This record gives sequence, C-alpha cells and structure tokens, in this order.
Amino acid sequence: MEQLTLFDLSDLRPLLAGKRFLLVHGPFFDSLPIASFFSALDAVPFTGFTPNPLYEQVAVGVDRFRENGCQAIVAVGGGSAMDVAKCVKLFCRMEPAVNYLTQEKRDTGVPLYAIPTTAGTGSEATRHAVIYYRGEKQSVSHPSIVPDAAVLLPQVLEGLPLYQKKCTLLDALCQAIESWWSRSATEESAAHSRRAIRGIRENWQAYIEHGDAEAAHQILLAANEAGKAITITATTAPHAMSYKLTSLYHLPHGHAVALSMAQVWPYTRDHAGEDVRLQKVLAELEDLGGYGWFMELLRSLDMASPVAGDREAELRLLTASVNPIRLQNHPIPLSAETLRAFYEKIVQ
Repeated sequence: MEQLTLFDLSDLRPLLAGKRFLLVHGPFFDSLPIASFFSALDAVPFTGFTPNPLYEQVAVGVDRFRENGCQAIVAVGGGSAMDVAKCVKLFCRMEPAVNYLTQEKRDTGVPLYAIPTTAGTGSEATRHAVIYYRGEKQSVSHPSIVPDAAVLLPQVLEGLPLYQKKCTLLDALCQAIESWWSRSATEESAAHSRRAIRGIRENWQAYIEHGDAEAAHQILLAANEAGKAITITATTAPHAMSYKLTSLYHLPHGHAVALSMAQVWPYTRDHAGEDVRLQKVLAELEDLGGYGWFMELLRSLDMASPVAGDREAELRLLTASVNPIRLQNHPIPLSAETLRAFYEKIVQ
C-alpha cells in the first residue's frame, strides 16, 4: 500500500479515532507546537529510549504496547523515535521469551504513523531501522515497517538548532545522490532522487538562513522524497564511510556523510569509465548543480573537518571500519587504499 502523505494534523484524527495508541517521542515533545493535539486522544506515551536506541529499550516499548492494549503507533521525533516505533511494530506480535532479532519478521498489521521533527533522516518513509544490541549496531529492515502515513508539518522545525538543520539537510541530499547512482537504482527511485535534490537546491538558503515557512515545507518534502529513494535502493560509499567518523569524532551523521561525499563524488566521476548508466546519472547531477554546487554548499554551511588525536591509528581504524557489503551497492569498486586516501583528506 502506498504511503499517505498528510500536511495537517487534523487529517490524522480519523485514522486514530477509537484507537489506543503508543505515542513514541523524545524528551522535547512538550515544547512542540503540536503536543496539545494528543492530549484529547487515547495516547500511551513512551519516551524510554536514548538517541542510539538499545534493544532492551525497544523491548520495554513492546511491553508497554501490549500491556496497554494499544492498536496503533505514532512516532514523533527524529530518526531514533522512528527506529523505536518501527521495531515495536515489528516485534509486538513476536514471542516475548525469545530474542526478537532472531525471530521471523512478519507484517503485524499494526498501523504506524510518523511525524518527523527534523528534515533530513527520511526515516518516516523507509523500511529500515537501527538499534543496538550488546554494543553492536543492528539493522532491522522489513517492508511492513514503512509508516502508513507521514505527517509533514513545517512548524515543528522552527525550534531546531541551526547546526542540526544543516546536518539533517545534508543527510537528505546525500541520500538522494547516493540512491540515484546506486547499483540498485530504478526509474522510480531516480524520480524520487531528482525531486529531492531539486527541492533542496531551490529552498536550502531560505530554510537555513531565513527560517522561511514555505521553504521548510519544501525541505520536508525533499527529505521525504530522499527517504523514499533509499528505501528502494539503500545507500552507498559515503554513508558506509560515515559511521565511524560519527562515533570517533562525535560528528552528527549528516555532517560525516557530507564530508565523505566530498571525497567520493569526484573519484566516482573520474572512474566512471564506460558505464553508460552511471555517466548519464552524473550528467543529470551536473544539470542540477553538480559537484561544484555541492562543495559551495558545504562551504556556505561551514562543515569543518574533524581533527585527529593519533592520526595514523585513527586512519587505520576508519579504513577498517567500512562495511564491504555496503560498498557493493556503490557503482564503482573502492579499494581499502582508496578509502584510506579519502579519510586522509577528511581528517585533519
């Protein structure tokens, strides 16, 4: 079933009528202009999770869903709230005495509605979630956890810190670029990528520099399009490179991905060879501003490089951290030596 896109909270009310639902949200929920909407509804709040949600926290959410007889789930927040809500939906009909991550994934039929409070993760449109089990990242994926409806409300972005706006915008942009050149790209995913990149290019300045409400609306739409693109294709090398940059230097995800993209893009362009499809994608990207515009954007947003402590040791760690399975989706091969060369230019 195709995801609904809603632009007014009142459109969510009939979908929740007569239902008790788990309301998954972060610590700043009460400061949002939409918080009062839920006070008259049969909501069971769940806030017991950290920015990188743990398996044990999700399990508590599953218990809360069951104990309160919930019939639906609403996620309000950034990627973490979305990840928790998706996993609760997927796990809530599983056997509680067995590790949920080891059990067969099935569509539980539980309605899930998502209200993103950042414009960038695209999580409200994807089939993916990330949680941590015993310190290890666990990627959870299933078609049924794409939210049934995404409610895109520009007013929830007004209180975001400027740096967070920049980082999430860059995450959406890199998602769209990576999806477009991905080995798994389709005509449908490419259409989503085009719309995402065009929306960001045309509206980023009014959104970032002036806080324009219509621009915020357009950036939300663009991020949603990027999410729809990567749920078809997944991401490629810049995302694969970004995770250890984030954990090692405490860089927000979008910042780390953008620094990686700055290195991967020209190498991919220069080594496209006779790949006709990739050459066509790169040409279309140039028509939308291309690498030159991307680098101008990074400079405008002041995305600084991380500074190493023990540079040699950190470069080895970064190079070894890249998941080779994720690299298989990139349109050209990238060796360990090439990845190290990228990191040498990223890390100061």
